[in-house]
Amino acid sequence: NMYQSLHTTVIGPGQRRIEVQIRTHGMHRTAEFGIAAHWKYKERSGGIEKRDAERFAWLRQLMEFQQEVADPAEFLESVKVDLFPDEVYVFTPKGQVRTFPRGATPVDFAFAIHSEVGEHCVGARVNGTIVPLRHKLHNGDVVEILTNPNQQPNKDWLEFVRSGRARSKIRTHIRKEERKRSIELGRDLLEREMHRRDMSLAKSLKSGAIDQVLEPLKLGTRDDLLAQIGYGRVAPQQVTEILNPPEEKPREDLRPSIIERTVRKVRRNDDGIVIDGMHDVMVRFAKCCTPLPGDAVTGWITRGRGVTVHRRGCARAMELDPERRVDVSWASSAKVELPVAMRVVTDDRPGILANVSAAFTENGVNITEANCRTEDSGRAVNIFQFSIGDVSKLKNLMRRIQRVEGVFEVERV
Repeated sequence: NMYQSLHTTVIGPGQRRIEVQIRTHGMHRTAEFGIAAHWKYKERSGGIEKRDAERFAWLRQLMEFQQEVADPAEFLESVKVDLFPDEVYVFTPKGQVRTFPRGATPVDFAFAIHSEVGEHCVGARVNGTIVPLRHKLHNGDVVEILTNPNQQPNKDWLEFVRSGRARSKIRTHIRKEERKRSIELGRDLLEREMHRRDMSLAKSLKSGAIDQVLEPLKLGTRDDLLAQIGYGRVAPQQVTEILNPPEEKPREDLRPSIIERTVRKVRRNDDGIVIDGMHDVMVRFAKCCTPLPGDAVTGWITRGRGVTVHRRGCARAMELDPERRVDVSWASSAKVELPVAMRVVTDDRPGILANVSAAFTENGVNITEANCRTEDSGRAVNIFQFSIGDVSKLKNLMRRIQRVEGVFEVERV
């Protein structure tokens, strides 16, 4: 306690022994209140903070209270209750004091000891009793952490930890693990896509050819590329198209021949739609219901826009003038890919977006746009936009996505 004092004993009148203690004012404060009392009187420009001054005042009150209470057990119990209400003070098995926010758990304690202790903690022994990780610590608890080298932090820990250090360390570890898994998943997805196109990922990595993909996609390293594929933010098709772009035909080859022009005139419509009693009419597909070949459809004549095709039963189409309605149907030879949107509700877990994207890839469908958000319930709502040939292909795709672990709902929108 840094106690300092000069002691001596002298013989006074009548042979009486007199004990003398000699101290400076600073030595006296140390002797009476401990070394903490000196902090307040240090010669420094800013002095001490108000919070520290309050703690020192509380310590002095504690010393006075100790002198008034004879029973040590009663004193200890009172101290536990009277400690700062927004904090808890616990001890290591060696007697070291650790301070945490109120409601702290063994996980907070473990990360305060060391990051590796926190990452591998599986439980704790508090006052000799084994408790779970969610157990709330109380003032005066003696805490011993139990570890297992196979244990890893998970998102559930973020629900009950209270200290900023523990929260930060857990998030950092989770991000590292998510990236690691995404890199592995991205490698697998890219390897399958390249194999489907008679390309080799191993050769592209060895030759360095894969590096030419980084700049167009604004990525720094190969791992960044694989991670983005794993996260579902980059489609494997984007990579293969950069590595092996489709050959462009000469401009003269792109001009239709006389036969082709004749065939086009014979066709009632290049969009795969047959319009009753009309020829060479401009056709638009309604964005409100995104009809596909195989859907029951109907058409409405619109001024300056030809015929707009809706799915039969479309709520918006029902509001249109019935006198403008025309009968339309899909041509038997219709081979068009039309835009459609799909709503997929999933669990909010790492890699789920990549797994869903893999289902699109397996069905030869390229996602043109994705909008993802997480709801308060913890589920993720994903809206995918893409183009597909007909209803049967769409249904096959939806069934494939429904089989992905963690997918709850799949619906066309």
